[in-house]
Amino acid sequence: MVALTDDIKKLLSLTDLVLLDIKHIDAEKCRDLVGFSNHLEIEFAHYLSNHNIPIWIRQVLVPGLTDDKEDLLKLKDFIHSLKTVQKVELLPFHSMGKFKWKRLGLDYALENIPDASLDDIEKAKKILEIV
Repeated sequence: MVALTDDIKKLLSLTDLVLLDIKHIDAEKCRDLVGFSNHLEIEFAHYLSNHNIPIWIRQVLVPGLTDDKEDLLKLKDFIHSLKTVQKVELLPFHSMGKFKWKRLGLDYALENIPDASLDDIEKAKKILEIV
C-alpha cells in the first residue's frame, strides 16, 4: 500500500479534486516509457477512491506507445474499478517541446513519434467509452 504521511493525509482530506496522470497502465511498459513502474500511481488512485476523493484521470496518448487497444481496455477496467473518477482526459502527444531537448544537447527519445491526431484521440475515446 502507498505510504502517505500524516501531513499528506490531512491535505488530501481538504482536497476537492486530484488530477492524476497515468503514464501507462501496464507497469513494465510504464517503466520502459518513463523509467519507473506505475505501481505508486495505481495505489494512490485506489487510496483516493477508498477515501471518497474525486479524481480526474489523465493520460497522454502517444502513438505507438500508449494507444494499444489492449492497454486502453486495461485502463478502462482500472478506471471502472475506482468509484470517484469524475472525468477522464486524453491528452494528445505533440512534439512542440522537442527544440528544448535539442537546445540542451539532449537526445529526444520520442524523435520519430508522430503527434497524436484527432482521429487517434477519438479511437481511444471509443475504446475507453468516454465522451
